[in-house]
Amino acid sequence: MELRALAAAGLAVAFAAAAPPAHAVDLERPASDDVAPPGYTKTAREVEAISARDDKVKEERASHASLRPTAYTRLPGRWQVSWFDGDDELVQVHVDDRSGAILESWTGDQVAWRMARGYEGAFGRKWNSPWLLVPLGLLFLLPFVDIRRPLRLLHLDLLVLLGFGVSHIFFNRGEIGLSVPLAYPVLLYVMGRMLWEGWRRRERVGKLVPHVPAEALLPALVFLVGFRIGLNVIDSNVIDVGYSGVIGADRIMDGDSLYDGEFASDNQSGNVYGPVAYLAYIPWEQLLPWKGAWDDLPAAHAAAITFDLLTTLGLYVLGLRLRGRALGIALAYAWVAFPYSLFALSTNSNDTLIAALVVWALAAATMPAARGALVALASAAKFAPLALAPLFATLGRPLRYAAVFALTAAIVVVPFLPDGGVRDFYDTTIGFHAGRESPFSVWGQEPGLDWLQTVLKVAVAGLALAVAFVPRRRDTVQVAALAAAVLIGLQLVTVHWFYLYIVWFAPLVLAALFAAQRDPLEPSRT
Repeated sequence: MELRALAAAGLAVAFAAAAPPAHAVDLERPASDDVAPPGYTKTAREVEAISARDDKVKEERASHASLRPTAYTRLPGRWQVSWFDGDDELVQVHVDDRSGAILESWTGDQVAWRMARGYEGAFGRKWNSPWLLVPLGLLFLLPFVDIRRPLRLLHLDLLVLLGFGVSHIFFNRGEIGLSVPLAYPVLLYVMGRMLWEGWRRRERVGKLVPHVPAEALLPALVFLVGFRIGLNVIDSNVIDVGYSGVIGADRIMDGDSLYDGEFASDNQSGNVYGPVAYLAYIPWEQLLPWKGAWDDLPAAHAAAITFDLLTTLGLYVLGLRLRGRALGIALAYAWVAFPYSLFALSTNSNDTLIAALVVWALAAATMPAARGALVALASAAKFAPLALAPLFATLGRPLRYAAVFALTAAIVVVPFLPDGGVRDFYDTTIGFHAGRESPFSVWGQEPGLDWLQTVLKVAVAGLALAVAFVPRRRDTVQVAALAAAVLIGLQLVTVHWFYLYIVWFAPLVLAALFAAQRDPLEPSRT
């Protein structure tokens, strides 16, 4: 107990330096429209009149004659005026109580979706600084650049992976009409490359790290691991998915249901994941207990760091088993230098848990029981890896793999089923994701494309089954490539897509691309 308390105290002090996230805000209607609420200088009627001067309000009133304002106190010294047409909030205006200045105003999707507004540092804090991203991107790219072969395909592949940053620039500006469509060319290219590597795998003669020994990356790998952990502790925030993991772990240990009743007053839709997404947080929540509020949440930080380290180690082991120490170091280095793995770490999300489980499932290619258990755990966390179950069966001994997969899934899911059984579990989790609306996809922004989305959903489902049979002979590298293609396909047809999902497939892409490079002095394995 003394050791546990000492460790908890040390970690709590370290994580206390991390600034807390932006919390959900409670809105309150004043008791009177003509009397200033306690602590405020203006009345509701006065701030409604101020908000009416906003250009966005004027534009909406010109086309919606029935638009009416409702004022709320939002934060100390701040008002929110929502303009409604019936039950629909069309404009939201924030007004400073003391000065009467309009601080911000929003229309369209940005009314309902705070994450679409481009608030500075809302996701990842300092991660968004070009002073961090540009050097990190160079560190990710340069060790693998062969200046003697400028047209090397690997150069383009790595540049395209960095291309998500173009979309992200517009996201950070709140311009989701541009950020969303700009993500699709990158996803499509990477998916196409993975299908090519999976179906027509060819070794490419040329050193993976052309100008220095791969072992020279080891000091940089160690430095980047330490830098990432330090940045997480000093300057990162916990978004809702990390908060959900901590709450769920606390509920499990308290004997409360995950899926019955209210999950949390400030995170009511936090129970939309599988049980593993909460079970994985238990060790850290027990060591660094949740205090019942959305504070710095040190348990979420510790869990995110753990998931990241497990992925890094898993890539090293995978590379070691595929081709040796040099590939293991290169894969681990590329992961810790990849800006979007740091993005997931800097938001303390649960997405790297999927990366870790899938990478270790590949590393366990020759162990069907371990492979089945790991794919089942990933599927019982965020459901998308369920599409990989047929493909991973092809790595050998499919019956043993399937039996362990089914047993593991039952062990981690059945004890947490709600009172309504499987149907309620589905409605709360998979059904929620399938039925949600979101402006963060072309499908959410253009409802007229529903027919195309349906066609593509069928195609992706067909792909997930087809890769279990074609090609008939495949190795671990091909499975990595095809698994990445399936996960990207799922992301292409989902209604809600976000940059955090990149880490689901990025380790698989790196494994497939890097393992395709063969040193001229190394014998061919094709």
